[in-house]
Amino acid sequence: MRALISDIHGNLEALEAVLADIKSKGITEIFCLGDIVGYGPNPCECIDRVMDLDMCLLGNHDQAALFDPEGFNAGAERAIFWTRTVLEKSTGPKAEHRWEFLGELNRRHMSDDEKTMYVHGSARNPLNEYVFPDDIYNPVKMEKIFALVPQYCFQGHTHIPGVFTETLEFLDPAEMDFKYELNDQKVMINVGSVGQPRNNDPRSSFVTVDGNLVEFHRVEYDIDKTAEKIYNIPDLDNFLGDRLREGR
Repeated sequence: MRALISDIHGNLEALEAVLADIKSKGITEIFCLGDIVGYGPNPCECIDRVMDLDMCLLGNHDQAALFDPEGFNAGAERAIFWTRTVLEKSTGPKAEHRWEFLGELNRRHMSDDEKTMYVHGSARNPLNEYVFPDDIYNPVKMEKIFALVPQYCFQGHTHIPGVFTETLEFLDPAEMDFKYELNDQKVMINVGSVGQPRNNDPRSSFVTVDGNLVEFHRVEYDIDKTAEKIYNIPDLDNFLGDRLREGR
């Protein structure tokens, strides 16, 4: 079995709850699909925990921390500049290694049999392209992306878990009892967000893969603790804490 996580966004409480849940299932192999930092109050601690995972990709917020944010709203931009300052001011043996770790992350990972692609955004634009549920009504966009999907593509970025089929359906996890059986059909699977869920469910989201069985999981964590940390940091908008409670 393998666990797939994404979009941690500096939320240490959520990450620790998810990692504990994964461990309780006896899973030792974990892939992270990017956005370790951004928005949340614990970027250093989250990077330290992700360093030990089996594979991690670069997310657009991770890249923004390394360089400059592009296309970010004001709150997200302020959070990234604050994140960069925290990383720059951090000390200790891991401080320099954090920058090296982020700088060496790949944008795409392929399975050994080249049937499965892992990205943060999409097969067409691994870093920045969003694939939202409503995109099933945009056949031109979806056909172009699916043309680049080998067989299966696991991704994050939108923070909304679910399965996109090549026949232009979006399958919500709750509608399929939180399980999906991989078959010959091409699919894109969004694993949701650990640190900032946005589908009106405040619980952390992640996916496990056991053979052909993909299972979606939700995990509760101490939202109040994370939100209070955000409220106490002037450079992080209070909205970033409020949204955690509402899952949006």
